[in-house]
Amino acid sequence: MSKRHAVIIAVNLFAVGLFASASALAQTETTGQAGPKPATSAGTVPATANPAHAAAPKAAATPTSTAESRSAAALAMTHEPTYDEGTAQRIKDAALSYSDLAVRGGWPTIPADAKFALGIQGANDELLRKRLIVSGDLAADKASGAFDQDLADAVKRFQARHGLAPTGTMTPRTLTAMNVSVQKRIRQLEASLERLENMNFGFGQRYVVVNIPAAFAEAVENDVVMRRYRVIVGKTEKPSPTLTAQISSVVLNPTWTVPSSIAKTEISAHMRKDPTYLSRMHMEVLDGHDNPIDPHSVDWSGTHTPNFTVRQQNGTFNALGAVKIDMPNPYSVYMHDTNQRNLFSDDYRFDSHGCSRVDNVRDLAAWLLKDQPKWSRAAIDTEIATGQHLDVAMAKKVPVAWIYLTAWMTKDQTIQFRNDVYNQDEQLLEATAEEAAFFGKAAGHPLTAHMAQ
Repeated sequence: MSKRHAVIIAVNLFAVGLFASASALAQTETTGQAGPKPATSAGTVPATANPAHAAAPKAAATPTSTAESRSAAALAMTHEPTYDEGTAQRIKDAALSYSDLAVRGGWPTIPADAKFALGIQGANDELLRKRLIVSGDLAADKASGAFDQDLADAVKRFQARHGLAPTGTMTPRTLTAMNVSVQKRIRQLEASLERLENMNFGFGQRYVVVNIPAAFAEAVENDVVMRRYRVIVGKTEKPSPTLTAQISSVVLNPTWTVPSSIAKTEISAHMRKDPTYLSRMHMEVLDGHDNPIDPHSVDWSGTHTPNFTVRQQNGTFNALGAVKIDMPNPYSVYMHDTNQRNLFSDDYRFDSHGCSRVDNVRDLAAWLLKDQPKWSRAAIDTEIATGQHLDVAMAKKVPVAWIYLTAWMTKDQTIQFRNDVYNQDEQLLEATAEEAAFFGKAAGHPLTAHMAQ
């Protein structure tokens, strides 16, 4: 048995007790396990590897949703990492496969007013079947018939690959995703590849990845995803950055130093409306030497950059919750808990100022500190219960990457797509095309030929 397979078995055994209540399987933005395969030399999807032969994702058995059940459900979908050393090559393979589909005409468009119901013959059932056969979500021998369980399972596979709830029902969001052209999907793959080729990430035996468009974080060890968590990332107007860094410490019961931009806008606005806001939020104002100053002596007009610091004390009211994961970087962002954990159940998880809030973050903290026996999950919980602020330095730093992939393919040849929430794909491709055109012209001019070399 290989080390990788042994690790997968261990992960499955660890999570089996949690999978029974994995209600989050029926929530959006999950990571699916079935999708189109790279084309063979003849440009066809290998029949023996057709994803239609795999089991479709199962719906939840109970509406209960907890941090543990959500992370277990996310892990149950696949143990394949979103980002590893082979991701770039696999994206190239996927782009070639989809380019072949484009040459052959792509897939049909489903009418916006099409109606589908399980067990009932509909006017567009066979069109839907054709659409799912082309993308590899339905077996080629299932080309005709009413909307039956086979077709519902194929819809589930498609939904899981596109970050949608695998219900098997043709929802409006499912229909919209199906009608995205193959050309646009190719451009997503191209943009994702361009980003990865410009990254310089040092993969370690253990590392953490946050894929921003998917709103998920993965803890990877020996090329296997050991943990997967829902995350809340930056708003569209305050996007989370892409970066690589090293996780240096885990902070228990952290204080929150409010960024100056938030102090200037949001805190100032609150103080103008309610002078008691800071005291109610357990916040204090500090000067440049960390000495407390009277909030009433501060100019809260918000017209200039603050010459003071606002800090929130640790506690259940703290915006960072009970855990902060430090990862020094030029953007001053980090991963942390939250005092609004109900937001992790939301379908749309783009609501932060740029940092990444992590569901079940205590579990991630225990994984990060697992080589330091003193810091088991129970020990972490006990320390948090004391209410005392404590920095726990990592004995060995763990690499972390925040990436922006709207399209990727995992080792099991599952092609995944997510919405371009920050509208960065087209911007990147346009900039790349302009750069290529510039250097193309430069190469033909005697004064600038050296720039194209």
